[in-house]
Amino acid sequence: LLIKLIKKSWVKLTGLFCDEHLGYREKVFAIIGIKVHAAALYANPSILNELTSLKGKSEIDIQGDPAFALPLEKSMQIVFVRDVDGKTFWDALDKAVSPRIKVPHVTDESALSTFRGIFQGRALKKGTSIFLTWLEPSRMLVLIASSGQSVGVDATIKSLNVTKALYNVFFGDAPVSPSLKASVSRGLAGAS
Repeated sequence: LLIKLIKKSWVKLTGLFCDEHLGYREKVFAIIGIKVHAAALYANPSILNELTSLKGKSEIDIQGDPAFALPLEKSMQIVFVRDVDGKTFWDALDKAVSPRIKVPHVTDESALSTFRGIFQGRALKKGTSIFLTWLEPSRMLVLIASSGQSVGVDATIKSLNVTKALYNVFFGDAPVSPSLKASVSRGLAGAS
């Protein structure tokens, strides 16, 4: 139900597989870049009213604007374009998230442990989708769907530091997918 709600009633701020708005994560092995997953960001259309400060700005200006943090309800879909084991994905995600949390608190450690538990021992096959839905700045739902099928929410992450760090992994100063960040800023420039 959550997947259908997001895909049917929310505005897609990026495109998953169209060349113009492609957001992807590339991993370099030796000298070869290998695409690991594609991603898209969705937002409730009501947020467009909250983004008037972005009207008329360029992509680059939007990326530097505080409104780019989108402190409103949003969902990111990550689709794997190759098979990856859950531990490998978590290790890469943890390597990117943990340094962004300056002084972890007990709630942060608990949230990271919950997040880690979702991926341990899980195969993320080609076509698997992960939905990260920020309901509010300190609360995020994690849903994993294999072949478009989901059995429900896999976890709720309740930590402002963790949810903010995760958003910054994709949309902060040094994003793991610069193409996704650029695609979202293009989408916001066109939508605002």
